[in-house]
Amino acid sequence: MLVLLPPSEGKASSGRGAPLKLESLSLPGLAEARAAVLDELVELCAGDEEKAREVLGLSEGLRGEVAKNAELRTAGARPAGEIYTGVLYDALDLASLDTAAKKRAARSLLVFSGLWGAVRVSDRIPSYRCSMGVKLPGLGALGTHWRTAMAAVLPEAAGDGLVLDLRSAAYAAAWKPKGEVAGRTASVRVLHAPTGKVVSHFNKATKGRIVRSLLTSGTKPGGPAELVEALRDLGYEVEATAPGKAGAPWSLDVLVDEIH
Repeated sequence: MLVLLPPSEGKASSGRGAPLKLESLSLPGLAEARAAVLDELVELCAGDEEKAREVLGLSEGLRGEVAKNAELRTAGARPAGEIYTGVLYDALDLASLDTAAKKRAARSLLVFSGLWGAVRVSDRIPSYRCSMGVKLPGLGALGTHWRTAMAAVLPEAAGDGLVLDLRSAAYAAAWKPKGEVAGRTASVRVLHAPTGKVVSHFNKATKGRIVRSLLTSGTKPGGPAELVEALRDLGYEVEATAPGKAGAPWSLDVLVDEIH
């Protein structure tokens, strides 16, 4: 099983660990595309601060993120699972998993990123600020920048098992499973059961809990249909829509009563 996650805007500090080693990151096929984004981002943020803040869409209160980006090559690095914070990652709570579940997380979780493309939770990265929606002056829109590299690398990373897609729209645009891979991909929405409306904040928390439930239970659904049954066994209310044509993903709606 491969689980595709969005990153978080908020991130923990880099700490005092050894600095980034690009060559040590998972998915080495993304190395060239990563280096291109890193080079331009560092150069941008080491120059005109106001221009960098405008490009990155940062408010006045986030001005310090520009200086942080300028030092990405020398800042300490920590496992990505410790860097990403926020609602989804709080609910997932990787640090409290037992040893077996942590091993499953290291194998199966893939976090998408405007800067790194995608990393595993065990990959060591510094704290940064660069969303997939950013349009760098040289490289252009990052979602577009990543598509070619992702298309070459991600099908192999997906292997022959289930792909559980929990990404937000901006990150989903960087790689869309196609063909046979799409047929074993399940994309998940979280809906408010009484109204049928998509929820916002609770959407992230629910997705974090779903991943945690799968990791702690050790269940190994072989495809979307098996995932639906596994989630129902774990106590989730799920409605599934199988694809109407070959080469399209399954759509899963997880229904919740709370919307906060």
